[in-house]
Amino acid sequence: MMKNIRSLYLRANLSTLLFAVLTAIALVFIAAAQEKVVTVKNVPIAYTNPASGSEMYSVYCAVCHGATGTGNGPAASAFAKPPTNLTMLAKNNNGNYPDRHVYAVLRFGTSVPAHGNIQMPVWSTLFHSLNSGDPPDSGVQTMRIHNLVEYIRSLQAK
Repeated sequence: MMKNIRSLYLRANLSTLLFAVLTAIALVFIAAAQEKVVTVKNVPIAYTNPASGSEMYSVYCAVCHGATGTGNGPAASAFAKPPTNLTMLAKNNNGNYPDRHVYAVLRFGTSVPAHGNIQMPVWSTLFHSLNSGDPPDSGVQTMRIHNLVEYIRSLQAK
């Protein structure tokens, strides 16, 4: 009799364990099926007014960093980690807006791990392509980056 009870107990435990494993596997498959795949579509750069940091931000940056700079743009979910919250740059830098750093990122690109692979465009190259008729030292490319840096400064959290 004791042997039968042990056998029943062992079968019940094995059944419970098998049920738990199968349930976990099913939940993983359900979660994978429900996961949305987000693809970021690459499009040619559009011309914007080089004097308008706001316009450039809306066209070039907001898709990832969001309209208000908080990192919640429509393409943000495609990244392994969310894009930088641009409104916190000064706060995360002891209250000082890191304009030189922002300028360098826009001009030379970045290898920020949050972007996964290097998906943040090097804007100076793209800006130069917009003004290919201008001489390299015309300053339009530099003006674009400067005005964008200043617009991002205006987004800083108070």
